[in-house]
Order: sequence, then C-alpha cells, then structure tokens
Amino acid sequence: MNYFPVFFDLVGQKVLVVGGGDVALRKVALLERSGASITVVAPEIAPELLARAAAGTLTLAKREFEPADLDGVRLVIVATSRRAVNRWIANLRDSRHIPVNVVDDAQASRFIVPAIIDRDPVLVAISTGGASPVLARRLRERLEALIPARIGELAAWLKALRKTARDKLRDTDERRRFFEAVVDGPAARRFVEGDNQGAQRIAQQLLATTRAAPRAVGDVTLVGAGPGDPELLTLKALRALQDADVILHDRLVPAAVLDLARRDAARICVGKAAGTPAGKAAGPGGSTQEEINALLIELATQGKRVVRLKGGDPFVFGRGGEELQALAKAQINFSVVPGITAALGAAAYAGIPLTHRDFAHSVTFVTGHPQGDGHAQGDGKGDGKDLGQEPDWRALAMPGATAVFYMGLTRLNHIVEKLLEHGAPATRPAGIIAQGTTANQRVITATLATLRSIASDANLESPALLVVGDVVALHSTLAWFGSAAGIDLSQTA
Repeated sequence: MNYFPVFFDLVGQKVLVVGGGDVALRKVALLERSGASITVVAPEIAPELLARAAAGTLTLAKREFEPADLDGVRLVIVATSRRAVNRWIANLRDSRHIPVNVVDDAQASRFIVPAIIDRDPVLVAISTGGASPVLARRLRERLEALIPARIGELAAWLKALRKTARDKLRDTDERRRFFEAVVDGPAARRFVEGDNQGAQRIAQQLLATTRAAPRAVGDVTLVGAGPGDPELLTLKALRALQDADVILHDRLVPAAVLDLARRDAARICVGKAAGTPAGKAAGPGGSTQEEINALLIELATQGKRVVRLKGGDPFVFGRGGEELQALAKAQINFSVVPGITAALGAAAYAGIPLTHRDFAHSVTFVTGHPQGDGHAQGDGKGDGKDLGQEPDWRALAMPGATAVFYMGLTRLNHIVEKLLEHGAPATRPAGIIAQGTTANQRVITATLATLRSIASDANLESPALLVVGDVVALHSTLAWFGSAAGIDLSQTA
C-alpha cells in the first residue's frame, strides 16, 4: 500500500491553492464542500474564481506565490502549468511539515486526491496511486451505479439510532447485532426506497426483540480458504469473515485472504509446520490440535462468532471433522463453508485436468506425509492427518488413474520408489505444482524416472502438490496461468 488512506477534517482550516486556471477551479469546487477556508494565489485568475471571491467563498491574492503564503496553512494544492514553480513549492513542504499535492505530479506530492463518491456523510474514495486517473474514474462510475442515492441519508438515520441503542441495549455485542439486523434486513431496504416510517417501525421491533433476547450464544464457522488465490474464496466464506469476532487461521492461509476479514476481528494463528510431531506445538503461532479445539470451545462459550479458517477445503486432509466432533461434544453450534480444495484449484491453474476420458477415469487424493505425522499440513495449506498406514500403492500405480499427493515434496523419493515398485512405468508423467493459484505458482513436469532430479534442481517451496498420471502430459498444451512453462516431458531416463 503506497498511500495510507485518510480523510481530513478541513472545516475552518486554511487551505492554499496555487494556480488560477480550470484545474485550480475544480480543486476549489471540491474544497468548498469540505468547509475549508480557501486562499487562491495566482497572477492570472479564471472568471469563475473571481466570482467565488466576490461571493465570499474564498480569498484571492492576484500575484505570484511567496513562501510566506504557507504560514498557518493546513494543506496545499499546487495547480500551475509551470513545472519549476510546482517543484519549488513542493520542496518547501518538508521544512514546514505541510502536506502538498502537485496536480499530475505524484512524485512531487505528499498526498494524492482520489476519485470520490459523495453521499454525505458516506464518502467513498477510489485511487490507483496516481497510476491511472482514468481507471479510477471508471471504477467510480461503476460504484456510483451500485450505491443507492439515499445511502447518505441512511447513514444519518443510523447515527440517530445509535443514541437509542446505547440507552436500551446492554453492551457492544448487542448493539452490533441490532445494527447488523437493521443494515442487512428490510429496515435499511425500506429506508433507501423512501419508506422512512416503515424503516423506523421495523427498527423499533428489532430493538425490542434484541433487548428481550437472551445473551448471544457463540458459534463456530469452519471455513475453507481455498487454494491460495483470494478471488477463489466463496461469497459465503467472505460473509463469514466479515461477521467474525475472532478468526483462528492456519499458518499458510494467505495474507490476501485475511485482508478480506472484518478489520477489528481478532486474528490468531494456530497453524502447525509440516512434520511437527503429534502433540507438540510448532513454535511461534503453532498449537496442538487439542489446544485448538479447546480455544474454539472457549471463544464460542464467551458468545463470540468464531471463524476457523483452513486452507483449501476443511474436510480434505484438514482435520475439520475432528474439530467439529470436539464442538459437538461441547454442544457448541457450528456450520461449515466448503472451500476449493488445493488439488482442484492448483491442477486447474496448472492446466492439468485430473480426469479425462482419454487418460484417466479416476482420481485419488493422498496425504504425502509419513505414517503417524499428526501435524501434517493437509490440503496443501491446512492440518492433515493420515490413517496411520501406507496407501494402496498398487491401486495408485494402476494405468488410467490420477494420484494427487498433498504436500508431496516431503516424501518425494519414497512416493516415487513405491509407485515404481508397484508397477507404475518409469515413463509415467508426473508434475509438481508449488504455491498453486498464486502469483508465485511454479509447475514442473517430468516422468517418474526424472522427477526427483528435476525437482531437486528446481528448488521448489511448499505448499506443493504432486500429481502423477497421464493427464499431466496435457499441461504442455493446456497451461494458461502465468508465463513460465513447465519443464519438457521429453526428459526421460
């Protein structure tokens, strides 16, 4: 984030605009709506600015800029056509500690002016960091069509309701539940449609029912975060993140997914590193499964809305079932929001269809971790656990089948040896997808005979999936995501 988004309260504050042309006029028109005390300095003044000065809405100084003009100023906008003058004024800012915006010169500016949607008191600002003002305007136009014209009046009505809610509801959680019911339900819809009385009536009913309701009982929502790309998060998962009081997330859930959560929700990393022995914490931020279960129960018992956020899908090598069993035993309410499992997401982004009429009639998902490794990272992200025994290697080595090994880098040598030992040909295609669906995705393809050496040379990083089967050969023609091509399959032993 190159620019920190803030809103200045400029009511009664002195703002200096240097420049007297059309650009300066547009900036003045915007500043007038903020209640600022505006001074315009320029040797030549547009007629519209002269008219505003005559009406008393701003002060004019028809001359060249002088450093003394910065005295007592809170904000400066420079809008002259002379680059040298603009840069000179900008250079004066540091000694005066005054924010300066030089129009169309982001490098010389300490702040930029975004495109805005003004539904006072609702104000939406859109910025591209100066990269493309046209794009910012187009985004504003699209948002204008989505945001109701009366959204500002709705905000003012909600502000008036806050005093009533403070007087009649017991605590912050009750008030938040009340306002969520108002904003998300028919009350807000009636208001923006112009039915103020109907909206007020519904709000009073909600206030009465919220006040009479017993103290809220907490619950846990088990949410699949998907394979990495935040845009693959489901709408229901996004709503759960926006409503959460607390989010318990795994170590490898991307920051971009966490950024979609409610800003004031508490975030607790409970992830475990791959290969950590069962029953032991995985260092900073790591927790045993028993500790995670206990924390979920404790937070829900406190009446909090808890999201347990797991990579991929929580029911695919994610220990989701175990956590729900603990919640059910403690009589905690829970729900599940599925996610796109890593195998499906990463394979799709790698251009590897897991089944295909000409190549594979079945697919098997296998955890790649050693027997009894209770802290394996399942689903390429979450907390996997195997069944305490080796998989059916003979079935996995059969022709016409695809095998996907989650976190397969850890035991790559063992997996390849077992497949070859149980009849898989050395020429069978195999591929590794590292950090699938993200901007850092890397895909290598080879054969069982060459995979280990190629993977070693590639220095791949977890999370990674190993895909074995004839469908991997399709990567060379179906790859669509990213620019790096996989290693050619022709490298055979």
